[in-house]
Amino acid sequence: MLEIGALSSPKFSIGKDEPIATLGSCFAQHVSRALVANGYSWVNVEPAPPRFPAALKAEFQYDVFSARVGNIYTVALLRQWAHWAFAVSTPPEECWPEGGRFYDPFRPNIEPHGFASEEELVATRAQTIRALRVMFETSRVFVFTLGLTESWINGRDGSVYPMCPGTVAGRFAEGLHQYKNWIYPEIHADLSETINLIRRHNPAIKIVLTVSPVPLVATASGEHVLVATTHSKSTLRAVAGDIAAALNEVEYFPSYEMISGFPFKAAFYEPNLRSVSQEGVAFVMRAFFERMTGGSCTAPSGAERPALERAPVPSGDAPGRREVGAEPTDVVCEEMFLEESRH
Repeated sequence: MLEIGALSSPKFSIGKDEPIATLGSCFAQHVSRALVANGYSWVNVEPAPPRFPAALKAEFQYDVFSARVGNIYTVALLRQWAHWAFAVSTPPEECWPEGGRFYDPFRPNIEPHGFASEEELVATRAQTIRALRVMFETSRVFVFTLGLTESWINGRDGSVYPMCPGTVAGRFAEGLHQYKNWIYPEIHADLSETINLIRRHNPAIKIVLTVSPVPLVATASGEHVLVATTHSKSTLRAVAGDIAAALNEVEYFPSYEMISGFPFKAAFYEPNLRSVSQEGVAFVMRAFFERMTGGSCTAPSGAERPALERAPVPSGDAPGRREVGAEPTDVVCEEMFLEESRH
C-alpha cells in the first residue's frame, strides 16, 4: 500500500529557494510546516511580533498561513480576499460587537477575545490585506488547499464568511445571513478569475492546487454528512483537476486521493475517521516533496511536527471561544467550531 506514491507527473518543479506561499483549509498547515522543517523558503508576510510567546502564536493565528487570514475553506472566500488585496473591491463595514469587544466577520477567530475597538479591527484587517498583496506579488509558488463548497454569505452585499455567523462570534440574523452551497460552474469561474488576477500582477507565479482529505464535520445542506462530504470533495476535485489540466502554470497534487482513496483502506485516518493521522500526513508530505521538488522530506519535529487535526478546547459561554494561554491545538481548524455549535 505504501508503495503507491507516484500518483502525479508534475508539469513543473519547486526550487528550494523559491518563495512558497500557502493558504487554504486546515490541511494546508501541514504543507507550510513541512516546508519550514525542510529548509524551503516559506513566505510569511505577517510574522508574530518580536518576543511574542510561542504558545500564543496559534491562538492569534501567526505563522499558520502565509498571511493572517485564517482558514480559507472556499474558493469564493479566496476570490474575495484576492479582490481586496488588488483593490478590485473593498471590505464591507460589517463588524460584530460583543461584550465590549469587536470581532472581524471575515476572520472571526483571529483574536481570541476580539479587538478593543472597531478602528483597531479595520486597521488590522487593512494591514493583512496589504500583506496579502505582497504575498501574491512576491511569491514564486502559491499552494492552495480547497476545503469546502458550503459557506454562509451576507444576503445584502454578497460578502462571503469563513464561518456561519454565531458559531465563533457574531449573532445569526435570519434573512441576512444565508446558506450557500457553491456548485461546479461557480467554483470554476471564481478559481479561474482568482488565478488570472494573481497572475496578472505576478506572471511568474506557479500554482499548486490540492483538496483537503478531511471530511466535513457538519453540513447545512440537509443531507447526511457523508453524502455532503462526497459531494463537496468531488466537486472541488473536479474543479481543481480541470483547471490544472487547462493551465500550464497550475498543478494538481493528489493529497485527497492519497488519504481517502480506497486502496489505503482508511488507514491514514484516526479512529474518529475524520482526523488525519501523523502517518498519513507524513505519507502525503513525502510524496509532495518527491514529486514536486525532486527531493526528500524530513518529518518535522517539536513545534513544527505535523500532527492530528483535533478540535480546539472551548471555554467560556461563547461557542468555540478559547481562553488565551489554553493548550494550543496542533492545527488551527475553525470548521471544528461547527461541532461545538450543535451542542
